[in-house]
Amino acid sequence: MEKFFKLKENGTTVGREVVGGVTTFLAMVYILAVNPGILGQCGNGMTFEAVFTATAIASGIATLVMAFIANLPVALAPGLGLNAFFTFSVVFGMGCSWQFALTAVFVEGIIFILLSLFGVREAIIKSIPTSLKKAVAAGIGLFITIIGLANAGIISTQTGTLIGFVNFTAENKAAIVAIIGLILTIVLYVMKVPGSILIAIIITTIVGIPFGVTSVPPNWKPFSAPSAPLFFQFAFGEAFSSSAMILKFIVVLFTFLFTDIFDTIGTLLGVAEQGNLKDESGNMKNVKGALLADSVGTVVGACLGTSTVTSFVESTSGVAAGARTGLASVVTGVLFLLSLFLTPLFALIPAAATAPALIFVGFLMMKSVTEIDFGDPTEGIPAFITIMVMPFSYSISKGIAWGMISYVITKCAGKKSKDITIVTWILAAVFVADMIFEAVK
Repeated sequence: MEKFFKLKENGTTVGREVVGGVTTFLAMVYILAVNPGILGQCGNGMTFEAVFTATAIASGIATLVMAFIANLPVALAPGLGLNAFFTFSVVFGMGCSWQFALTAVFVEGIIFILLSLFGVREAIIKSIPTSLKKAVAAGIGLFITIIGLANAGIISTQTGTLIGFVNFTAENKAAIVAIIGLILTIVLYVMKVPGSILIAIIITTIVGIPFGVTSVPPNWKPFSAPSAPLFFQFAFGEAFSSSAMILKFIVVLFTFLFTDIFDTIGTLLGVAEQGNLKDESGNMKNVKGALLADSVGTVVGACLGTSTVTSFVESTSGVAAGARTGLASVVTGVLFLLSLFLTPLFALIPAAATAPALIFVGFLMMKSVTEIDFGDPTEGIPAFITIMVMPFSYSISKGIAWGMISYVITKCAGKKSKDITIVTWILAAVFVADMIFEAVK
């Protein structure tokens, strides 16, 4: 393990990697319930059980590929937002079959692999200005903080304002348990207790039992047998049956591709900043392998019957717990595969127990803000816009888009257009074109 994962070189140990891998898994295990719940609404054979199996296997395989090819502590699973687009826009909105949508995901994954092999996505990452890379990390920090607060029921839109904290009464037991968990996380972290985030998740799960937040069903057993996934359910005939369907297919394909590319890039940049996983030039280590793992995961997921697989921002919780290498991803990937048989065990962990980890990681990721030169408006304004857009648009890719566009605008206005690389010009133009397309679509 030392030779392969280079533990000493990365300043970590087997113990830290195991704790980090388990922490990442617990922070994102909710996807095993959420993804089948969303895709299962498609019906016509796409059942909750089949999608659950596909989600667990695709997540496990993709995360193991990340471990062995890229040696990075980044876990992957079907992406939120992309699965909603799959169900509610493609199947319900456009009236297409879920097989049609899976076909688009499969082709998108193939294109993604080609872009990764030829270094296109790697070039995009390197073209993003340093100030925006720092801003992406901070923006993701706020983004996952909001996810954690919402998952725990601490914030709500039903407070008389656009968004606000709920009252911590008997009606909001989950919020109370999450606050207890957050306090535990803070205290353990400040006391420098190893594995503080993971320990807090376990204790909070136990604390949730008397509150009724952690539910233990009668005759509970930790094991269950998995269902079969949906193998190779593609519909190329439907996708190319007419010019209208071909146009729909192209729109769906590029929506999946565009969102996946920039969600992945944003997540990888955030993890790199959080764990200082960068080379001498300040670029993310093994980025080509990371991008390839992401695209392979998408192809595998499509073949098994689930939507686009992408790098998960919750990986930052494992990095915060000490993970620095692919060994942590091995742990996370194996846990995903084991969850096929241990679903009832992992189902005991409530969102109120994992939410404090996400909220706390938000604090850890805000450190990168101190490295942004806000004294220079051509650097500070685009950074601020990137940080602001991510949580309020609930989208990493939109944060990158608006940040890049504002970077070009401020640099031109400040007569510093020489700072803008050719790739940055191209990306800004693509983002503007995408917004116009979305507006008139």
